[in-house]
Amino acid sequence: MKKSYFILLLLHSLLMGTAQNTNLQNQRLKVFIDCSNTWCDRTFMQTEINIVDFYLDNQAADLHVLITEQSTGSGGSQYQLIFFGQNQFKNRTDTLRFNTDPNATEFETRDIFIKYLKLGLVPFIAKTASVNGVKIDMKQSKAESEGQPENKTKDPWNYWVLRINANGNINADEVYKSLQYRGSFSANRITDELKVNFGVYGSKNKTTYEYETTTGLEKFTVDNDDYGFIHSLIKSLNSHWSYGYEASINSSTFSNNKRRLFFRTGIEYDIFPYKDVNNKFLTINYTMDIRRNNYHDTTLYDKVKETLTGHGVEINISFNQKWGSASVGVNYHNYFNNWKFFNLGLNMFFNVRISGGLSFNVGAFGGLTRDQLYLPKGGATEQEVLTRRRQLASGYNYYTSFGLSYRFGSKLSNFVNPRFEGGGGGRFYFD
Repeated sequence: MKKSYFILLLLHSLLMGTAQNTNLQNQRLKVFIDCSNTWCDRTFMQTEINIVDFYLDNQAADLHVLITEQSTGSGGSQYQLIFFGQNQFKNRTDTLRFNTDPNATEFETRDIFIKYLKLGLVPFIAKTASVNGVKIDMKQSKAESEGQPENKTKDPWNYWVLRINANGNINADEVYKSLQYRGSFSANRITDELKVNFGVYGSKNKTTYEYETTTGLEKFTVDNDDYGFIHSLIKSLNSHWSYGYEASINSSTFSNNKRRLFFRTGIEYDIFPYKDVNNKFLTINYTMDIRRNNYHDTTLYDKVKETLTGHGVEINISFNQKWGSASVGVNYHNYFNNWKFFNLGLNMFFNVRISGGLSFNVGAFGGLTRDQLYLPKGGATEQEVLTRRRQLASGYNYYTSFGLSYRFGSKLSNFVNPRFEGGGGGRFYFD
C-alpha cells in the first residue's frame, strides 16, 4: 500500500513539473524597459519587437532591462543595456554595450539600439515558445568581412575631435530689439588614459528698450560681452585615481571682469572603478587655484585688480539601478587670504520606484555665496537690475522640485496607436 502511494506521489510530481515547464514555454517573455538616464523610443521598440509582452510593472516582468547612456570623447554616446532576469530567470544577468557615431542621425541610433536590444533578448526568448518566431542571421556579407579590421581601429585623427559653432538670433518689435550672437571653437582628445581640451568662445548680447516717461520717449541699451580661452588636461593614474589642471583667460561685462587669468590643479579619487560610471560612482576631488582679476569698475572692496588663491573640494555620488536613480553633489571653495569668502553648494536628485506602479522624484539645489568679490562698488541702477545687465549681490540661492506618481490597471503595454497624435506626440485634447 505504501509502495503504491509513493508511486502515485512520484507520478503526480512529474506531471506537475512537466505541466509547469510546458506552461513557462508557452508564455511570452514579459519585459520591463527601464530608461534610467536617457530617452527611449518605446513606440519603435514595440513595433519592431512584437514577440514579447512589454510590461509597465517591473515586478510583474520576467526581464528588467536597465538602459543608461554616457557621452564619449568624440561627441557620440555609449549605451549600456543590463538584462536582469526575474521570476524563472532569477539570478541570470547579462550586459551589452555599444557606441554611436557623433554624426549619427536619430534613425541610425534607433537602428543600432534595437539591434543590441534584440541580441540581449534572444537568450531569454529561447526559453519560451516565442523562439519559433525568431530569425537569426549570423552570416557577414563579403564586403563587411573584407572591411573588418583584425586589430584595433587606427584613427587618422589620433582621436582629436574639432568643433566649430556659430549661431545668433534677432528678436524685435516696435519698442524692443534684441541681437545675440555667439561662436566657439574646440579641440578635444579623449582616451582611457588622457583627456585634453582646448576651447575659444565669444558672445555678444545687445538689447534696446524704448519706453514712455514723463519727460518723453526714453531709450535704454544693454550690452553684455563674454569671451575667453580655456584649456584642461586630465590624466588617468589607474582605475580609481586621476589628476589634472585647468587654465583659462576670460572677460565678462556681466561679472565685472575686464580680464581674468585662472589656473587650477587637483586630484580625484573614485571609490568605485571608473569603468562602472554607467551604474555607480562616488568621486572626491581636491583642487587648488590662483586667479588674477582686472575689473571694469572698482569693486565693493576698492579693488581694480587683485590676485587671489584658494582651494576647493567636491564630492559626487550617483547610482543608476533597478530601483531608480539617485545623485548627490557637494562642493566647497574658499580663498586663502580671507576664509570668510567662501561658497558652498549642494545638489541632489532622486527618482525612485517604490513598487510596481508607485514612484516619486525629488530634486533640490542650494548654495551659500560669500565670495562675490568682483561686484562693482557703485551698485546697479534700476534699469540694470530689471534687464540683468550686471550680476547682483546674493547671499544664497535655491531651487527644488518634487513629484509623486501612481499607475494602476493593466500591466501590459504592447499596442501602438498613433491616431490623432501627429506621429506619436499626443496633440488631441477634449475640453
